[in-house]
Amino acid sequence: MSGGAVRFLALGDSYTIGEAVAEAERWPVQLAALLRGEGHRLEAPEIIATTGWTTDELQAGIDAIAPEGPFTLVSLAIGVNNQYRGRPLDEYRAQFGALLARAIEFAGGVPARVIVLSIPDWGPTPYARQQSRDAGVVGAEVEAFNAVAAAACAQAGVAFIDITADSRRQALDVAMLADDGLHPSGRMYAHWAGLALPAARAALAS
Repeated sequence: MSGGAVRFLALGDSYTIGEAVAEAERWPVQLAALLRGEGHRLEAPEIIATTGWTTDELQAGIDAIAPEGPFTLVSLAIGVNNQYRGRPLDEYRAQFGALLARAIEFAGGVPARVIVLSIPDWGPTPYARQQSRDAGVVGAEVEAFNAVAAAACAQAGVAFIDITADSRRQALDVAMLADDGLHPSGRMYAHWAGLALPAARAALAS
C-alpha cells in the first residue's frame, strides 16, 4: 500500500477496550495486526471506549476526547450496556443513529470506511448464570437491539458484522472467556477480528 499510514478509530465499550485482556489482545488491535500483515500501514488504533458505557456515555466520551478526523477506518460497537440496564429500544435507536452519523463524519463522510460490530450475547456466560439472568431473555433482547443497529447500517450503507452467533458458540468454552466469566478472552477477540477483516479490508480500499 502506498501513501501515509492509515488511521483507525475504534468506538465502543468494554468489548472494544478489551476488559480483562492485555492491550495486544483487544479485537481492534488484533484487526490492525491482520491488516498490517496484508501490507497496510496502519497506525495503532485510537480507541475511545470504557467498560460500562451506554450510547449516551460514548457520545460524551467522544465529546471529551474530541478526536480529529478524517480516519480511513472507523469501527463502532455499542449497545450491550443499554440492554443490560434495561434502557428503551427507541432511545437506543435514536442514540445509535447519532453515533453512526458521527462515525461516518469521522471517516471523512464515507460510509464504506465504517464498520459496525453486532452486540455479543452474554446470556450463555457463567456470569449470567451467577446473576440468575435468563439466557433466553438476554438473547432475545440482544437480537432486538442488533436489529435496530443492522437496520440503521443498511440505511446508511455501512457494513454490519454479525459476531453474535460466534459469541454464543464460544461462550460455551471457558478458554474463550476472560477470568471474569463474562468478557471475551483474547482468543475470542481473535475470532471477531477475523470476522471483521473482510469489511475492514474493503474499507481501506474505498
